[in-house]
Amino acid sequence: MTAVRNLDPSASPLDYYGSELRRLRETAGLSQAQLGSIVFCTGSLVGQIETTKKVPTRDFSERVDAALGTDGMFSRLVGLVLRSQLPSWFQPYAEMEARATFISTFQPQLVYGLIQTEEYARVLMSVDCKDDLEGKVAARMERQRILERPSPPATWVVLSEAALHQEIGGRAVMRKQLSRLLELQNRRWLSVQVLPFAAGEHAGLDGEFTILRFGDDPDIVYTEDFIQGHMTANPESIREGSLRYDRLQAAALSVRDSAALIARVMEERYGEQPESDERSMA
Repeated sequence: MTAVRNLDPSASPLDYYGSELRRLRETAGLSQAQLGSIVFCTGSLVGQIETTKKVPTRDFSERVDAALGTDGMFSRLVGLVLRSQLPSWFQPYAEMEARATFISTFQPQLVYGLIQTEEYARVLMSVDCKDDLEGKVAARMERQRILERPSPPATWVVLSEAALHQEIGGRAVMRKQLSRLLELQNRRWLSVQVLPFAAGEHAGLDGEFTILRFGDDPDIVYTEDFIQGHMTANPESIREGSLRYDRLQAAALSVRDSAALIARVMEERYGEQPESDERSMA
């Protein structure tokens, strides 16, 4: 049984979530095991969330709301909890991203975070994640909820063809990721273009960047290095970023031709391969 640990609810959203979960569970007269049985998990998991050793998921939060009759409190709170799991230097950008009405991004090596599958994201984050990988993956998936809004930000993604060939997590993970890109092409407010290898030198050789546009606030250009991210609303930087993005879009394949290339790479590079029959080589 998980040891009782006193929490400071003001320390973080995760601490507040854990302390409220414990308080409301005890008010309802339920043990950790009893609540776990109701929400289809172990009592140990309930205890780990109450003591901040595990990060709650949205599904867990919705089940707890139903079990404890909390009128959606944990479902509302979990968004803050998951956002707090993002790197501290990335959180200001995530807040601006969530407010944006238009997102334009160029990605030279990897699929853009907002359109990654969970499996693809997990492999990427496992490279340098030392603790609570699942919590960090859940945080990235939570970011993607902005694309499910009734009025989502109009999003335009230009991917280098290299992102299609950089094998992350193996063939099955890549096939699912590329399939996801094709599914997204059916959404009116989201477009994916591929910058082919044949484009040669291009305006994005300096690296990835993202432009966020807002209804009333100044535009923002975001860039990232291996240590942290950088945001600026400097008019000259916005002008330069916009010009580069226009050139990248012009050099990229059309949305339709991009989809055809994605489908071809998915089948030729990551398609189902028949198992080799060693007997035929005898």
